[in-house]
Amino acid sequence: MNPLQAGTPSPHFSLPDQDGNPVSLDDFKGKKVLLYFYPKAMTPGCTVQAQGLRDIKAELDNKNVVVLGVSTDPVKRLGKFIERDNLNFTLLSDEDHQLAEAFGVWGEKKFMGKVYDGLHRISFLINEEGVIEHVFDKFKTKDHHEVVLNYLNSK
Repeated sequence: MNPLQAGTPSPHFSLPDQDGNPVSLDDFKGKKVLLYFYPKAMTPGCTVQAQGLRDIKAELDNKNVVVLGVSTDPVKRLGKFIERDNLNFTLLSDEDHQLAEAFGVWGEKKFMGKVYDGLHRISFLINEEGVIEHVFDKFKTKDHHEVVLNYLNSK
């Protein structure tokens, strides 16, 4: 696994959202995009992380930041996640993990003694010009939103 670094142009993408509609980076020209990769919808850690982002949406809006969550879940599961947790941002389905690979966040993981390939929990702040401004790779799921907000407030 070799995640993209700050200063790198973001790969362009178009993925289906929770309703099956295509969403691309180009849809957000003039805004910052927090592209956060998470392993699996409706699991405890991913739920806490999503709820934290949900709860700071107004502050992110004030900073001109749009949140896009990306997992390898199918579209139908994403819709259930949004409905269950009243999420107020877009989730994208990367079932074939091509976007995860393009960002370098698909790779070997270990869980309970098993080794497998999967999605790593890393977030990228993409600036208004489509360049990765910051990479968030050191956080706990319950603190992710605070780490993002602290970074944005330090600018």
